[in-house]
Amino acid sequence: MRIAVDAMGGDNAPEAVVRGSILARDEYDVSIILSGKENEIKKILESSTSDFSNIEILNAEEVITNEDKPVMALRRKKDSSLVKALNAVKNKEADAIVSAGSTGALLGGATLIIGRINGIERPALGALIPNMNGGVALLIDSGANVDSKPEFLYDFAIMGDIYLKKAMNIDAPRIALANIGAEKTKGDKLTVETYDLLENTALPLNFIGNIEAREILQGKADIIVCDGFVGNMILKTLEGTVLELMKGLKKELMSTTRTKIGGALIKPALYGFKNKFDYSEHGGAPILGVKETVIKAHGSSDSKALKNAIRQAKICYENKLNDLIEESIMRR
Repeated sequence: MRIAVDAMGGDNAPEAVVRGSILARDEYDVSIILSGKENEIKKILESSTSDFSNIEILNAEEVITNEDKPVMALRRKKDSSLVKALNAVKNKEADAIVSAGSTGALLGGATLIIGRINGIERPALGALIPNMNGGVALLIDSGANVDSKPEFLYDFAIMGDIYLKKAMNIDAPRIALANIGAEKTKGDKLTVETYDLLENTALPLNFIGNIEAREILQGKADIIVCDGFVGNMILKTLEGTVLELMKGLKKELMSTTRTKIGGALIKPALYGFKNKFDYSEHGGAPILGVKETVIKAHGSSDSKALKNAIRQAKICYENKLNDLIEESIMRR
């Protein structure tokens, strides 16, 4: 399998991206196409490995940044690492794409260049959220669509169900609808009508009802369905809370000699707690609903996170995820 990697995308690009690609090549038996500035990529490759097999460079002199307007950048920066990687997938020169760059540009490119699956009106971004039980939940949509219809959220549930079954080996994922209360009548028009669609579906979806934000980390659901505005707020709130909690705890533990001694004793437990919420362990977030495999890695991904994002791309492609989604959408 051949995976196009946006070598210039992300806070730690291109070094972390290139090194992560080498790790993935070695561990997962995949071929990598590194899209980006050839001279920079070559220097990192030469300093990182003596084995250049199954790695090729697709030279691209431009870079789409987070400051660029996504759609305009896709049109104007044809020689960017992201656009060239997307076109490699579109032209069947690669089987999947991984990028830690601009989320908006990747979403736009996945839709405009690669195209949507038949029957899918809006692709969705699915982010894996760790919980306190050591498992994860798929938050879908986590930022692709700020304005949604009930039919969109119903499709998100279908796509998330297939993803967890095939990529995470969960037999009957528990699907919950993010809401402000457990009762089916709670929420706005969007959530009430979506609840009705999920409750009365003819598909074998394991819908368990509504879930409140405070319950997400308890592991009560495997899939949390919501529109992209709500999903992104949930995702950023959880990320920020965990980060600030760990920073605050560290500050308190280092404040006195007594707390420093106590901190040394509980250090292994703290590392274990922190690792539960380590995004790098879970690879990237799939963009579900487009014709080919597209994985969005975290913007601050290190080489380990990039390696695992490539693993997610391999899993999705080999399990024919997009074909299964199309089949299910046609039966809905």
